[in-house]
Amino acid sequence: MQVNSHLSTLVHDVAARFGNREALIYKEFGSQQWKSYSWNEFSQQVKLVSNALLNMGVGVQENIGVFSQNSVQYLFTDFGAWGIRAVTIPFYATSSEQQIQFMINDAHIRFIFVGEQAQYDKARRVFPTCQTLEKIIVFDPAVSIAEGDSTAMRFDDFLRLGKGLPRQSEVDALAKQATMDDTANILYTSGTTGDSKGVILTCGQYHAAMEANHKCVPVTEKDRVLNFLPFTHIFEKGWKILCITVGARLIVNTNPMEVQQSMREQHPTCMSAVPRFWEKVYHGVLEKIEASSAVKRRLFEHALKVGRRHNIEFLSHAKRPPLALHLEYEALNKTVFSLVRHELGLENAHFFPTAGAAVSPHVEEFIHSIGINMIVGYGLTESLATVSCDHLGESYTVGSVGQPISGISIRISDEGEVLLKGPTITKGYYNRDDLTRKSFTDDGYFRTGDAGYMKDGELFLTERIKDLFKTSNGKYIAPQMIESKLLVDKYIDQIAIIADERKFVSALIIPEYRLLEEYAREHNINFTDRRDLCQNQQIHQMLAERIDTLQQQLAQYEQVKRFTLLPQPFSLERGELTNTLKIKRRVLNENYKREIDKMYEEAKS
Repeated sequence: MQVNSHLSTLVHDVAARFGNREALIYKEFGSQQWKSYSWNEFSQQVKLVSNALLNMGVGVQENIGVFSQNSVQYLFTDFGAWGIRAVTIPFYATSSEQQIQFMINDAHIRFIFVGEQAQYDKARRVFPTCQTLEKIIVFDPAVSIAEGDSTAMRFDDFLRLGKGLPRQSEVDALAKQATMDDTANILYTSGTTGDSKGVILTCGQYHAAMEANHKCVPVTEKDRVLNFLPFTHIFEKGWKILCITVGARLIVNTNPMEVQQSMREQHPTCMSAVPRFWEKVYHGVLEKIEASSAVKRRLFEHALKVGRRHNIEFLSHAKRPPLALHLEYEALNKTVFSLVRHELGLENAHFFPTAGAAVSPHVEEFIHSIGINMIVGYGLTESLATVSCDHLGESYTVGSVGQPISGISIRISDEGEVLLKGPTITKGYYNRDDLTRKSFTDDGYFRTGDAGYMKDGELFLTERIKDLFKTSNGKYIAPQMIESKLLVDKYIDQIAIIADERKFVSALIIPEYRLLEEYAREHNINFTDRRDLCQNQQIHQMLAERIDTLQQQLAQYEQVKRFTLLPQPFSLERGELTNTLKIKRRVLNENYKREIDKMYEEAKS
């Protein structure tokens, strides 16, 4: 049963139902030991934060910044702020000083909560340029606070301001006054172009989203949910709250680099993820199979064919598989596929929502075939995550982004743009009335910027409208579609398609260096470093053949004709990626102008 109450009381209402049952499983910053909080303890920590915030002088609908990796302290702060009708503004833990300075000043933030040393250091450096900023509250007790820094205080000292719950009667009164029109978050989207813009998300949007998502994504109190994506991301934030409404256990993964270790240690049943995670799973499984004996390879290939027939050809169309096929699949599932899931820590896999970028149909089929329920979906910050998704137990089409959730109206414009209306859609952007007006049609539909179409009740996306490239020959190219096709190759880690105002399609490719180095050693290719490896003609020829195979179904004008291998990955630090790891095409074109121009110069000769 779902408890879908107002965010100001949600944790307390769920705690009233589940009491001393385990709610949060976590590690302290820098620790390797798992600990837990019960629902009652979770509720108590939230109350301490609410009381402490009142004692700090935080007012109704005041903006508070949270600049941290995932942590239980992050959760306490979010819900504690909502308990007194304050607004939380999450910053990505990887945000630059320039980004956080802009957000603090734009939202007039007085109090900012930071996670680890890097976040504290950045907040301290921008402090003099942020006129409203008064206090930095530090989550990680190991952070070294600068000597004489009176602007900083530790989270434990902050909680002592709420000890004994001296303001609880005021907290309760504020919760009773809370409305669905209250702003819960302002989420600044990093964007692939232009300045950040603050998306306003209300408590009513969350309430509507929790109700609609629960109908098609039936997470339950029995689920163990690993938090993989940052709480700053609306996908993870909305998913986390949905899990709380049903009393599921949350496994809080603080260190993003340890997610696979956390999976093996905690055995989650559910986890939201981006497609790149499953692409790496796909490559990892195939790599191990390729290194196996010929007998094991043939067994796995046979199992994969059976899994595809059973799960894709029949179950995805809501058809009952023939008995013989079902029995064979069950036998292979208990032997071959169970070993794969065990290696991932997913022995008890329930389902796995996946969104944030295009999902390769090849990878989607593979994940379903090995017995993992991938729920592909689509959404934006402005729609409070989910617009559409596969509905567990119902038919779905590989390549679609599922059926619309209840309450959402989808319309396709004459230009092919996906337009949205419904109770989960933002009312606009913070301090940006001009942008808000441009983002809606005259009859109130939100312009997503995504091109797509509806077929048999499912939404299919084709491309970001503003990302469409037009070659100098007048042909339109959808770069993300081409990139998703090529990313299934195990030797390709990152790729950026180049085509705008060019004669043909080219690409910048970040190879999977470890595998490429292994290939070079196996084929006696001498190299001294990655740059040397990336310039090797034999390596180029091998990759060119693999790329040609993958792009056979593309039109000639869509196919990559030239590519350059780069010796270092695209990075946040150089401004080439957003905080959600989407590529910034304009920046790449600037940073790699010489390499790009060279591909087209070579083509002339």
